[in-house]
Amino acid sequence: MRWDLHGLFVRHAREIDRFLRRRGHTPETAADLTQDTFVRMMAAAPGRAEENPRAYLWRVARNLSIDLRRRERVVEHVHLADEAFQRIADGAPSPETVVYDRQRLAIVEKALLELPARTRSAFEMHRMGEKTMSEVAVELGLSTSRTWTLIRRAYQHLRARLNEDEAS
Repeated sequence: MRWDLHGLFVRHAREIDRFLRRRGHTPETAADLTQDTFVRMMAAAPGRAEENPRAYLWRVARNLSIDLRRRERVVEHVHLADEAFQRIADGAPSPETVVYDRQRLAIVEKALLELPARTRSAFEMHRMGEKTMSEVAVELGLSTSRTWTLIRRAYQHLRARLNEDEAS
């Protein structure tokens, strides 16, 4: 015999949810446990819940509630104010990261100086000045496609220099 899971849910989900709330669970937790109850019902071995599916649902809900309470007793919950929580994580980079980033920045600065003046100027206007390709093109008196080529070459040059440093 198979039962109508949808019908069981429609008939019993609300009362199981109320039962779990009366046991002291928050509405969100009760909803999660109710859903877990029906998931267990779906996964139940045939024959286990066929005689009295309602009793099986209630037993599963009760057991899930007890299991959750046991887990909550083992795990210590600490409620912190937002200010205290923000102080836990240090947003500052590690000293190794700072050194690495400074080394890479020095490589980029050196690589920028190696670029032809017009290429460097186009790259700096686009990347650091946050100008569009067309704005850079107008300022340099070039076509947009030529400006794009200059900026692309600058990126390629910088990437090549950074990759050379990583290889050595």
